[in-house]
Amino acid sequence: MRIALCLEYDGQNFCGWQSQPSGCGIQDTLERALEVLALHKVRVVTAGRTDTGVHALAQIVHFDTEALRPEDSWVRGVNAHLPKTIRVQWAKQVDARFHARFDAQARSYQYLLINQATAPAILAGKAGWFHLALNLNLMQEAANYLLGEHDFSAFRAADCQAKSPIKHLYQADIRAISNYFIFSFSGNAFLHHQVRNMMGALIYVGKGKYPPAYIRTLLDARDRTMSPPTFSADGLYLTGVKYDPLWGIPDAHRQLQVLA
Repeated sequence: MRIALCLEYDGQNFCGWQSQPSGCGIQDTLERALEVLALHKVRVVTAGRTDTGVHALAQIVHFDTEALRPEDSWVRGVNAHLPKTIRVQWAKQVDARFHARFDAQARSYQYLLINQATAPAILAGKAGWFHLALNLNLMQEAANYLLGEHDFSAFRAADCQAKSPIKHLYQADIRAISNYFIFSFSGNAFLHHQVRNMMGALIYVGKGKYPPAYIRTLLDARDRTMSPPTFSADGLYLTGVKYDPLWGIPDAHRQLQVLA
């Protein structure tokens, strides 16, 4: 049978999602916990691989097993064998044809940025930080250029393995709450480091180095070397994955909440 899980995790102390020979990936940790309950080797497939230091509020994975367990056991039982920084939120038996990655129609990310003179202490590793004042209106105007279908080569990591740099961005919104900014992005798929690279460019606009139309220039150039440096992973969260209702996957979208 095939089981789908929704995960929440803090990515600070892991080397990203993907399994590594050293066993430091979130995938490695989850598979070890699942194997205790399943009593056999387990391989999980994820909707989207997150980088080192990136967090998730609603990551979707699936795995196959012959073990018969109540859905709630895949939550409580697996969580009992996970570190406190990884938690299964829910489990659901799904059609054997369901694929967490290939059936995903859209993915959503949010970036939490603290804009103040000094770096945060309590939220260290949980939020990005920039010391110079940022202009919300300029950044939102710049973000609007990202909407739609584009060749995002200017925001693509050199080692990105995606077959095509053409992606469709449905949402690029920015909210300000006191000295916090929450950037929200949704798209059919994302390139390696795409969100962090877009963040770097938007911050350059926000601090006044470039006008909003700078984003259009980067998109047209399709040249990563022309873009600003990749921004920190600290404040990046995978917040949701969208599937066709036919798969019966519970709504898997969550939002960052900030109390000013």
